[in-house]
Amino acid sequence: MHPAIRPDAVAVVTGAAAGIGYAIAARLATEKMILVMCDKDGHALAAAAGRLQSVTPSARLVLVTGDIADDAVQQRLHDEAFEHGEVAMLVNNAAITRSAGPWEAPERWRTLMEINFWSALRLQQLFVPRLLAQVGHSAIVNLGSKEGITTPPGNAAYAVSKAALRVLTEQLAHELRQGTDRVSAHLLIPGYTFTPMNFPGANAASVKPPAPWSADQVAQRMVESMSAGDFYLFCQDNEVSRELDQRRMQWSADDLILNRPALSRWHPDYREQFAAWVGDVAPPRAV
Repeated sequence: MHPAIRPDAVAVVTGAAAGIGYAIAARLATEKMILVMCDKDGHALAAAAGRLQSVTPSARLVLVTGDIADDAVQQRLHDEAFEHGEVAMLVNNAAITRSAGPWEAPERWRTLMEINFWSALRLQQLFVPRLLAQVGHSAIVNLGSKEGITTPPGNAAYAVSKAALRVLTEQLAHELRQGTDRVSAHLLIPGYTFTPMNFPGANAASVKPPAPWSADQVAQRMVESMSAGDFYLFCQDNEVSRELDQRRMQWSADDLILNRPALSRWHPDYREQFAAWVGDVAPPRAV
């Protein structure tokens, strides 16, 4: 087990009322961590806490309601977390997806970047000095996305936010390891996951379709990959294998190296070449 995941230490999870955030909180509760759960929706957060407590009656939960893009909420979350003990994990999970193209909807861009990127950066700025001053091990996990790596067309704002968060987390990991082995950073990269973001209207009672992973699978992969010492906590799903994802990522990197057109994977002149590149990779069996 990663040394940051330990009984009686504090784990902070943003966007914890549903989806991957809730699943991570529930998974860490089984490790007897003290959970500080933050979400903008107070009613959903209270319901999530009740559900988690019914599954893990011994869970110790602290609820913080507020917009994670608000500086005052970020400070309150920080202060509340350190009031309950040594903070061992900060999981920057809160995110939204709002379609906005490269020259469209500046207000949508601003809101999305405030939540998906700036809030994570600000929380790092608040938490890291305190984590470095502690004796015990700790970890920061930022929620990335494959859209922040291959940056597919169609939702530029979301892709940009996740690409920025990927680079931020890589820089954080590098800087941390220059001075300590007690604080680490990790990028969790979900695949297609059954969450309210991907399936609007879905709730705890909804039946998961075959293609996506469950949020619980993502949370378990996070724990396993952190414990293996990984930085990139990579998740596949039931339709796209890891090898297929790797080929897509390699193709995207080669756009720069081979001087192909931007996003050539979706360029008509490269359609057949890309299909040949991935064509012999079989998808996993849906479960």
